[in-house]
Amino acid sequence: MIPSFLKNKFLKKRIFKAPVATDSTAETATDSAAIKPYANAPINKLYRKLSGQLLDVAVKPKLLGELPEFDNDDQTIRFYVLQDYSRSNSILIDLQTQEHKLPPALVGVYDAAHDIKENAAIIFLNHPHAKDSQLSPRLSRLVSAVLQNPELKVHLVPVSILWGRAPEKEDSLFKLLTADNWQDPSITKQLFNIGVMGRDTFVQFHPPQDLRTLINSHLSGDVEGPAIFDSVATDTQKTAPTNTHPDLSTQADKLPSYALVAAADSNRELVRSLQQQLSTYLDKQRASMLGPDLSDRRNLVDKLVYSPAIKHAIEMEAVETGTSVREARSQARGYANEMVNDYSHSIIRGFYKFLTWLWTQLYDGVEVHHFERVRDLATDYELIYVPCHRSHVDYLLLSYVIYKRGLSIPYVAAGDNLDVPVLGPLLRGAVAFYIRRSFRGNALYTAVLREYMHTLITRNTPIEYFIEGGRSRSGRLLPPKMGMLAMTVHSQLRQTNKPVVFIPTYIGYERIMEGGTYIGELKGKPKESESLIGLLKVGRKIERIFGNVHLSFGTPLHLTEFMKKFDVPASSLPSDRTDSPLDEKTSAMVDNIGVKIMQHINKAAVVTPVSLLSLVLLSAPKAALDENSCREQIALYQGLAQQLAYSDDTVITDMTPQQIIDYGIKLKLIERTPHILGDIIQVAGKQAALLSYFRNNILHVFILLSFLSALVARNGRIKRSRLDSIAEQLYPFLQSELFLYYPAHGLAETLNKKVDSLLAHGLIVELGDGVLSVPESNSKSYQQLQALATPVGQSLERYFMTLALLAQQGSGNLTENEVVDLCHLLGQRLSVLYADDIPDFFDRALFTSFIGALTRLDYLQKDDAGVLTFDHRINDIAHHAKYVLTPDMMQILQQVASLDEEEITHAITEISNKKQRKFGLKR
Repeated sequence: MIPSFLKNKFLKKRIFKAPVATDSTAETATDSAAIKPYANAPINKLYRKLSGQLLDVAVKPKLLGELPEFDNDDQTIRFYVLQDYSRSNSILIDLQTQEHKLPPALVGVYDAAHDIKENAAIIFLNHPHAKDSQLSPRLSRLVSAVLQNPELKVHLVPVSILWGRAPEKEDSLFKLLTADNWQDPSITKQLFNIGVMGRDTFVQFHPPQDLRTLINSHLSGDVEGPAIFDSVATDTQKTAPTNTHPDLSTQADKLPSYALVAAADSNRELVRSLQQQLSTYLDKQRASMLGPDLSDRRNLVDKLVYSPAIKHAIEMEAVETGTSVREARSQARGYANEMVNDYSHSIIRGFYKFLTWLWTQLYDGVEVHHFERVRDLATDYELIYVPCHRSHVDYLLLSYVIYKRGLSIPYVAAGDNLDVPVLGPLLRGAVAFYIRRSFRGNALYTAVLREYMHTLITRNTPIEYFIEGGRSRSGRLLPPKMGMLAMTVHSQLRQTNKPVVFIPTYIGYERIMEGGTYIGELKGKPKESESLIGLLKVGRKIERIFGNVHLSFGTPLHLTEFMKKFDVPASSLPSDRTDSPLDEKTSAMVDNIGVKIMQHINKAAVVTPVSLLSLVLLSAPKAALDENSCREQIALYQGLAQQLAYSDDTVITDMTPQQIIDYGIKLKLIERTPHILGDIIQVAGKQAALLSYFRNNILHVFILLSFLSALVARNGRIKRSRLDSIAEQLYPFLQSELFLYYPAHGLAETLNKKVDSLLAHGLIVELGDGVLSVPESNSKSYQQLQALATPVGQSLERYFMTLALLAQQGSGNLTENEVVDLCHLLGQRLSVLYADDIPDFFDRALFTSFIGALTRLDYLQKDDAGVLTFDHRINDIAHHAKYVLTPDMMQILQQVASLDEEEITHAITEISNKKQRKFGLKR
């Protein structure tokens, strides 16, 4: 047995000196080829086993991401690529490959056909034995083998090993102690990692990369690369085309088959380039998992306050307010201290362990969809997560999912209402930076916040903010707030580091902690302030089961693509100012991004069992169906959603209808009432209002089908051309309310596909000459059509009631706020009298959205005082309601909206007094 140090020395000489092919060297080569691989020697098998058992006791690594997928090609040789050499890393990877049944790492790789004899399947990019300008010896040998053997397949699997996931502190002693370098890691460092970080170790296997593809990519991008590759291939194939490197060709002809071309300068450059490419890849992966180095919070506040942009803002504040620069700077420092995050890895670890326990107590599972698209972008883009906002749990849940899957945790913009004793500091140490709910007119606060956002973005810190501004109380998406979005764009136009990409994220619950509170607030109860007592009240619900929760990551939106679309140049704002205004084009771009984000969130919706049940039962009279009809209606909705998917990103539950019913009973949302003629499925007591929340989560998926069904059902017969005309008139309002992504200019094609789907399911009948009709009135299909036509009704009823109010009061008599307030009151009254008291019917946000759509489409005009004016076209829109709403409902809405001048004055006065009392309490 040859000692290890002699064998390594021999192999090193054999590779890099590339001896001339004489009889003696050929004989030496034959002898060396017969050497038994080092890792297969009995003593080293024992070493591998014992060291693995010892390390397994001290180190409990956690796997991040997905395991690599290997094909079944036995001819492919696979090597794991690590950035830095250490014995502990080698053993750790070997243990992981054994545990997950991957090709072993510390077993020799022997391929006699291609003269490959390696004592382990690991490549260290920074190897202590590296010579020749610090090239990895094993990578050099493999590159040469691939160049000389066109049929050879070598796959490299980069692997990241994190001994702890705490982002490093800038200029910290800990960073110096644990810093990696080119030298062989000391025993002290390895023992430190094992002893201190062993229980906080993470391993991630990245997708395999074909070495030949990497080589070809390099050569195709280099002027001399193709000639080098051709010369090697020519030598292997024993042909003699023109060669731009005659000296190399002549020498290669004299070499034995195992001789490596790595001795040539050209090949050294190739290996160096590949090594740098792999090293950069692993650096980026590490950065995406850890985030940027941290600056001490106090230092970060100082950097903010003394940055050129804030110094200018402080000077302007001093001039405008008449205070001294010192006082203005102190105020700016106070603002910075209010908002700046105080990241603590110990708090992060504590939260991770606590939340791992909490989710198992609350939920049956956390389902994540389409996360791979986020991982693909994490290394090269500045990630801005823009989720919908359903619950306070959103903050923790999204961060938990991201962290668990191996990416750096984002900094979350949280309202300062959450900065309460005990909870506030914990969230600040974990994920939150706090911002005021309103700071309009406060130029200095705005400047500090913009500069802090700019600092985070230029340091490549992932960021998360809720673009709706607050939690949705109705289950629908709220109109986007553009403030944080505009700040993100502003930062990117000041200075570009990594391109910004927005990650729209759908969050869907099957039960929600704040459900009762939301219903109360929609009915007029004052909003409860966040406090520790409120948190403890929520904690009392932990023993309840809330079903599954779903996170679905939508199609990313690249800021650079919007900049091209709107012709907004990069670096168009000065880098040292925060008060540079966005021009008209950029403002239009921000508005467009906001709408697209909301549309992409809805495209990523998850049609859960609970949301599907809610849609079916709330469309039935008395919210009840016999069990067989309930199963059939669920199956119908599943079939409609799957046959003509709302989007490729939309996820449909794969439960059977019976499983969905049983699941709803388990969650105590519905109940089964036994009956001799067949069991009845109905909404459980006082759960109808809550179920409307979950129905609204997916209403956009079925709204056009419901709208078309209503047009056919209410009219009995209708021509396709008439259907298209009515839809064209009313679609913009449905699009605005539900953030539908179908463009108006292609609506006819979309409608035709929806109609064809209804025809295919037998819900409507085509009579010829473009006439559509309902099925036979006593048929099952007719009943299903009537149920499908129900969901769109509430939206159209709100529209008609608002239009009736405007028409009755006349143009120029009401402001926008007065119309919204009056509609809210009318909706409350109507809901109690006629609509089973479903609170989302009178949600202020929905009336605001409708008025906004009317204004945007120029049906309404608003003067400087906010007074609304309009013409006869308001009545034209209301005229279309008769095609969708029943005559009885139209009469009810007309009566409810008929208010005389005295009633209007009294209502407006009461609303104004209520708002003043509410504002006084807040102050």
